[in-house]
Amino acid sequence: MATDYYELLGVSQTATQEEIKRAYRRKARELHPDVNKSPEAETQFKEVSTAYETLSDPQRRERYNRFGAEGAAAGAGGGDPFGGSGLGDIFDAFFGGQSPFGGGGGSRGPAGPPRGVDIEARVDLEFESAVFGSEAEVEVRTAVACAVCEATGAEPGTSPETCPECNGAGQVRRVRQSILGQMVTSGPCGRCGGMGKTIAKPCKHCDGEGREIADKVFTIDVPAGVDSGTTLRLPGKGAVGPRGGGAGDLYVQIRVRPHEYLRRDGDDLVHTLPISATQAALGTHITYETLDGSEDLIIPKGTQTGRVFTLRGRGVPHVKGRGRGDLRVEVVVETPTGLSGAEEDLLRQLAELRGEDVAPADDGLFARIRSAFK
Repeated sequence: MATDYYELLGVSQTATQEEIKRAYRRKARELHPDVNKSPEAETQFKEVSTAYETLSDPQRRERYNRFGAEGAAAGAGGGDPFGGSGLGDIFDAFFGGQSPFGGGGGSRGPAGPPRGVDIEARVDLEFESAVFGSEAEVEVRTAVACAVCEATGAEPGTSPETCPECNGAGQVRRVRQSILGQMVTSGPCGRCGGMGKTIAKPCKHCDGEGREIADKVFTIDVPAGVDSGTTLRLPGKGAVGPRGGGAGDLYVQIRVRPHEYLRRDGDDLVHTLPISATQAALGTHITYETLDGSEDLIIPKGTQTGRVFTLRGRGVPHVKGRGRGDLRVEVVVETPTGLSGAEEDLLRQLAELRGEDVAPADDGLFARIRSAFK
């Protein structure tokens, strides 16, 4: 194996971590055994992976720069020699980040197909549907099991075979001689990518992935009382993993359309209700429409702007627990405008009876002049 890891990846000794990662992805895409069938590709792939394993870890890279390959290997602990990122970077190169060797949706054991990634979607609800709960349909584009190979990844009539390098374990042990003695490490098998099985004849329909991209529609139950920003989790409705791997989860974000006149304040509903000055002064009964139906709202005499009338239990159901919030109706008294002559006379009589000073009536030349500038 060549001793210069920088030369193997085609980068300089001053390369940044991002440059090293890009170089590794490029090399992995060229040399991966599932793509490059040349006899030397597998060996070169392992060499490149070891180089990336070392240079992607700042501490091991420093030891490599000072002591060489053996010095870097001496500091490597057990477990994943790719530092949790190497195999994911390989799949980045092929499938844009949807790793079949440990997707973002979860983890897996030493061997076997990994769980698929979680996916997100959004659904828009009418105000009443969010308050009382409903069913909603959400469409997602996701990975589903390949119908041709039945998720095995192998061409119909064939089947995956136990990996001859790791004997189906999905992990390989490496013994290295270092300045501190023998070091034993284990990591995903480079031949089968940690799957434990290899495919001699990949399915032509899915290129050996065991899955394909398709549109799916799910019907979800929306609980009563949800609001914009709520996220619902649907276990097992995410993308399926490669070659029969389990499915991730689906996370649905809720967005609620605004109501015509109601707004939410936690689990309470609030409405600003305009009434006329005469209604406020003399009182009135109003047929008020709540989300549950009509209510008789009594406005007593002398009601002032800002007074709040509370309708108990007419708000939003509590998502966690029983009962509902309240509906608060806040009154705003509107001052009349555009009065007719008769209306103005009546108001002046009222002011006179109450002993209130008001502006004099507009008449004559000055009234005509003012009205010309209106």
